[in-house]
Amino acid sequence: MQLNNNIKIFSFFYQPVHSFDAGDIYVPVWAGKQGAPKVKGFTGDDSGENISAKNKYYSELSGIYWVWKNTQTEIVGSCHYRRYFTTKEPLIYRIKRLLYFPANLWKKRFGLIYTANTTYWRKHILNENDALTILDKYDAIFPVRRKLRQTIKQHYSKYHSADDLILLEKILKEKSPEYIPAFKKVLNQNRLFANNMFVLKRDVFEELMEWLFGILFIFEERVPNENYKGYQERIFGFLSERLITVWIEHKKLKYKELPLIYFKKLKK
Repeated sequence: MQLNNNIKIFSFFYQPVHSFDAGDIYVPVWAGKQGAPKVKGFTGDDSGENISAKNKYYSELSGIYWVWKNTQTEIVGSCHYRRYFTTKEPLIYRIKRLLYFPANLWKKRFGLIYTANTTYWRKHILNENDALTILDKYDAIFPVRRKLRQTIKQHYSKYHSADDLILLEKILKEKSPEYIPAFKKVLNQNRLFANNMFVLKRDVFEELMEWLFGILFIFEERVPNENYKGYQERIFGFLSERLITVWIEHKKLKYKELPLIYFKKLKK
């Protein structure tokens, strides 16, 4: 499938369900299709050059890889079937956010509009005009950075294996030593660009993909995927969030952070 439109934002689904019309610039992609029968309304990530069969380890990255290798849009975006960028946040939602403090949810939901109201918020999903206007002034669009209670290093070591970060640093020293200062800085801060979401100009997207997958594929060569079980199988999705944060820090991109709409009704 060759898409030549000026801008497309690819919305990644893990199953071809919860069909949701986010707008003309959005392309629903079934990440992890792996040769399954086609489903109307969904593009699979298993045509052309792809890593669809590795989806359980790469999560939405199998879809992002497919986009990289099989599309040519001038502006490329990544979002999820239940998470979308927005430029709008009405006053009532800002007030509601204050209630997160006594509930101890303010960090977890920082930059996140958590809602079941698809009718209202469907109209406020990032559209073509908003995206192009922002990218006239910025290099990229990313989600509002997630606030962690600990440093990124402490947080990762708590929920995953600390050995992953040791190996990642070793690979960076071999492949991209110029990124080590940014890597160390990022690991010791508590702000993370989560969800592998972005809207990028094509040249920036190409540069990020080349660097990101180059590192992840080396990691995969050195640690068998079978070492990761259950929740930890999504290893490359977890690593990618940290690596993208490092890449942004190193490149000193001029970026715009946007809040995300999280549609509760669309959750699996």
